[in-house]
Amino acid sequence: MIAPAINPFSVNGRTYAPPARPIVVICLDGSADEYFDATLARGRMPNLQRLAVRGHRGLARGALPSFTNVNNASIVTGVPPSVHGIGGNFFYDVATGQEVMMNSAKYLRAETILAAAAAAGRKVGVITAKEKLRDIFSHNLKGIAFSSEKANQAKPETHGIAEVEKIVGRPTPQIYSGDASLYVFWAGAALLEQGLADFLYLSTTDYMQHAYPPESPESLDFYAAIDHELGRLLDLGAIVALTADHGMNAKQKPDGSPNVIYLESQLTEKFGPGFRVILPITDPYVVHHGALGSFAVVHLPALNSSPSPASGERVGVRGQALRESVRTWLMDLPGITEVYDRETAARKLELPADRLGELIVLSGRNVVLGRTPEYHDLKALHGGLRSHGGRYEEMVPLILSEPLKPEYAAKAAGDPRNFDIFDFAINGIKT
Repeated sequence: MIAPAINPFSVNGRTYAPPARPIVVICLDGSADEYFDATLARGRMPNLQRLAVRGHRGLARGALPSFTNVNNASIVTGVPPSVHGIGGNFFYDVATGQEVMMNSAKYLRAETILAAAAAAGRKVGVITAKEKLRDIFSHNLKGIAFSSEKANQAKPETHGIAEVEKIVGRPTPQIYSGDASLYVFWAGAALLEQGLADFLYLSTTDYMQHAYPPESPESLDFYAAIDHELGRLLDLGAIVALTADHGMNAKQKPDGSPNVIYLESQLTEKFGPGFRVILPITDPYVVHHGALGSFAVVHLPALNSSPSPASGERVGVRGQALRESVRTWLMDLPGITEVYDRETAARKLELPADRLGELIVLSGRNVVLGRTPEYHDLKALHGGLRSHGGRYEEMVPLILSEPLKPEYAAKAAGDPRNFDIFDFAINGIKT
């Protein structure tokens, strides 16, 4: 293999000076640290153990809401949602009056590290399990970008590659399977082995974490299989850096049924019609979570309507009074842990204010937020409800295969962010 380019590049206020080694950054979707602990305790992740001993294993704080699109966009740009603009999987576009998915690069307000690395001469390969992320990852990228979900549809003109199944040696997997994530690793290693890439971003799916707790046989087998692929990447001489977009928790009552607060229903019952609750976890993968997560955005009726010509009442004054009444009432609801107005949420949670509602609501560790019972098809769920989105899924692994420079070791011991992972992998290791 030709030695990778070492040209430095700058993007979003940071300069990256990559060493002449393959670099692999992994976002292991939904991977709470407990999954590693459970599998390591049974001796089934020897490569991770080796990696952690010679490198670094700790925790990092993800972006809120703790959802896939938000955190993946943060990781590939190196900045929080307030800068890159992706504040959820889903939002209400007030200008158009439409509820839309934020799975397109047209919503991205920052350039990616991936595109900048490619422009600096690196052979960049991006592999995501979920097709919904590919457009964001491939924004302005001159390189390879495809999903395991649609690997057999990759074309040179749109994906930078063809015949993926032949290159990987495996058929395209089903998205609702552990193989959808493992295929990301198989493909990444194949690109390195065949000299098609030397700078990889691998992003998996959280189907397994939604479906199974850490100690389950299914999870243990899955993480043991991941460990095998980590060993393969290490044997190829790669710098390996691993984090997650969010953790995962059971969101169930003691009887095992989903523990849901139907916000839109309760707000309508208490204050009257006109509320619009947006659930930023919403995406096409309903088997994962049924569009139920621990973070919600509330649009108030008074701020979505025109003032009455007869009363002459100003929407602003009327809306502020309603907002405060609703905020106070929500904070008294069991299971609700945080309620912020738009301005406070934008500041404290580092979110794009123009893509929020008037109130932002977070719930407890075992509680999810919904719209109405009719809106959610819980029959589609695989097993008990496990989900994410709130404060209790914010902390994620931060793992690097190499020892850290003193200044980065100090940073890792403080309050590192998961979207610092490229900085750690490129600038932070001892060479």
